[in-house]
Amino acid sequence: MADHGTPHFANDAGVSVIHIGAREFQCIGATPPYDHPHVFLDMGSDVEIICPYCSTLYRFRADLHADQSDPAACLWRAPAAA
Repeated sequence: MADHGTPHFANDAGVSVIHIGAREFQCIGATPPYDHPHVFLDMGSDVEIICPYCSTLYRFRADLHADQSDPAACLWRAPAAA
């Protein structure tokens, strides 16, 4: 899969803001099988972006690593292939 280095985030809890440490990432909406198309988002030099599919607000926070989120449960990792 070509997107191994791109973090993925989901909003199963329905929080109003997800703080993340990446400016380029994929929003999947909710965890599968309830996900929406995995959309690549790029904040550029901005500090926040809204997903056009699920309206989740993502806000960049420099104290987080690229693979971290607050709340922590919003980081999603695909299951390992069998």
